[in-house]
Amino acid sequence: MNAASLTASLLLPLALLLALLPPATRRIALVLAPLAPLPALWTASLASADAVLDLPWLLLGSRLGLDDTGRLFLLFTALTWLAAGLYARAYLARDARRTAFWAFFLATQAGNLGVCLALDLASFYTLYALMTFAAYGLVVHTRSAEAWRAGRIYLVMAVLGELTLVAGLMMTAHAAGGLMIADLQAASPPPVAVALVAAGLGVKVGLPLLHLWLPLAHPVAPVPASAVLSGVMLKAGLLGWLRLLPLGHAVYPEIGATLLLLGLIAMFYGVAVGLAQRDLKVVLAYSSVSQMGFMTLGVGAGLSAPGLWPVLLPAVGLYALHHALAKSALFLGAGVALKVGGRAWVLAGLALPALALAGAPLTGGWLAKAALKGGLAGLPAPWGGLLGILLPLAAVGTTLLMTRLLWLVHRLPAKEPVASLALPWLAWTLLGLVLPWGYAQRVTFPEWAGLAAATWPVLLGLLFAWLAWRGRLQVPVIPPGDLVVPLEHLLKILKRRQRDILPIEQRLRS
Repeated sequence: MNAASLTASLLLPLALLLALLPPATRRIALVLAPLAPLPALWTASLASADAVLDLPWLLLGSRLGLDDTGRLFLLFTALTWLAAGLYARAYLARDARRTAFWAFFLATQAGNLGVCLALDLASFYTLYALMTFAAYGLVVHTRSAEAWRAGRIYLVMAVLGELTLVAGLMMTAHAAGGLMIADLQAASPPPVAVALVAAGLGVKVGLPLLHLWLPLAHPVAPVPASAVLSGVMLKAGLLGWLRLLPLGHAVYPEIGATLLLLGLIAMFYGVAVGLAQRDLKVVLAYSSVSQMGFMTLGVGAGLSAPGLWPVLLPAVGLYALHHALAKSALFLGAGVALKVGGRAWVLAGLALPALALAGAPLTGGWLAKAALKGGLAGLPAPWGGLLGILLPLAAVGTTLLMTRLLWLVHRLPAKEPVASLALPWLAWTLLGLVLPWGYAQRVTFPEWAGLAAATWPVLLGLLFAWLAWRGRLQVPVIPPGDLVVPLEHLLKILKRRQRDILPIEQRLRS
């Protein structure tokens, strides 16, 4: 039973992808495509803890299975793909390219689900690469000039990330003396290998300077694609960190400190640039950069102080669960808002995951932030005290950014309601409020006395937003992709100079 569920989790999306190709089976494949994650959801919910499937004939000897971390990631990944698929059925009902969308959607999904199940290095990387490159088709789906530009930058960064990751993994496998992930986690690879793995996966996570593809890909991709790109594909990079870095086994103080610093930069940089955006989906993209910074802090702390990892691992897992649910709900809600306008019920539905993302009391974000803060408090000076000050300030920034999102939605003109989109979105939003509480038993539950500590950052953020509105504060516009724009401008200058120099060289040779 376990072997069958593991096999079906990976093969059903691929089988439906193949069924899309012949016209004779395309119609039934389109009907079943949104349900492709159901075997993975079954596996995550009901498969036994010792579920393992060995395939010695595949690649370099593949092994699929579940551990506690993989089960959690498979659960919210399958749920998010299911919600996005049901939403996509209505969203793309009249799209002329919907067959192509579903083909790339299913291929990306197979890779994403497989990453959660892979217990060996070759399978993990193969499925991770499948997810990465199949997602290119989702980014360029509309075939607009903006989509081609975003896809080009996405592809360049993906290739650079993959090359960096492969180099790091080869060195790590050599140090471990094997390809099983359990062996890699117990090894002590050289620092350069750890740095390469962290950087290669950091492209997917959206680390500062490696995040440039994110705010360009999200606004051009269809809404259900954006929901999975931000909701769970970013978490595949995080899962890679948890799987492939020697967390809890070896100390890498320089790399750990670097990730701690990058996490802090991401938390505030994502908010600062996000506030200067006018597009709903771009605001949410920069919010993802900011939120992934919180999880980066946990990984950096695990490399700096391995003794804290037993507390940090469930905290990072809970944060990943909370963010996957809240961010995908916000993207799907943004799609509803663009279809029906800034109606009161749309604003109310978006406010729930927005408050969770800000860490408002009694939300999943409150549980996740409290668990992470408790784990980080054990870091040696100066990190412990510094993070105790900066984490609440980051919550203030998140509240400001979510207020900005709701304000942009509020300004949208009202249109006719679309029940086929609204109902799955609202159901998903409610699930996102409840599910983190089921996992909260694995972390240190926040004391009720800490409600005040979670309340004042949200209230302060709302106060700043109100003052900005009353003062009619004008925020300068920063182009999506921020640093991409000057880089593209520099490349154009270099190309022009190259064209100017070429005739001179030709004349000199003649």
